[in-house]
Amino acid sequence: MRYNEGKADELKTQFWKALADSPFLFLQLDGQPATAVPMSPQLDKDANSAIWFFTHAHSDFNKLGAATATFQGKGHDMYARFNGTLTRETSQERFDQFWNNFVEAWYEGGKDDPNIVFLRMDLGDAEIWSGDLGLLNTAKMALGMNVHDEAEKEHVENVAL
Repeated sequence: MRYNEGKADELKTQFWKALADSPFLFLQLDGQPATAVPMSPQLDKDANSAIWFFTHAHSDFNKLGAATATFQGKGHDMYARFNGTLTRETSQERFDQFWNNFVEAWYEGGKDDPNIVFLRMDLGDAEIWSGDLGLLNTAKMALGMNVHDEAEKEHVENVAL
């Protein structure tokens, strides 16, 4: 296990900011790669151990259970893979908190559409990479020089989100 002590908190903070700035990720049920689709997570800055999703009743995600998400930030400056468990969210307060025009556009019946399923993903561990290796390392790569060690300094595994 590689774990860059001191970098983990920094990359974790960068991850949450990047996800908020570009809120799209790929989500899939574990062991079912055909279920991988782009989704828009709903984020609460005070709840960093969970994210939420609106989906349709016919979605594979209604099977619930273990899931994995992959994320690429805007400008390719952040990458992450994290796991968690999908469950139905029953809080009407949370539902109302995240409901907006962008969500409503997917449901003919608005908030009362019978096909809406509201899910919570309780987050597990993550692997995070910073895509920003800096100007010097970019120049080294252009010259064919090895930057593996420098890149490893911008990567952490087994980070609890």
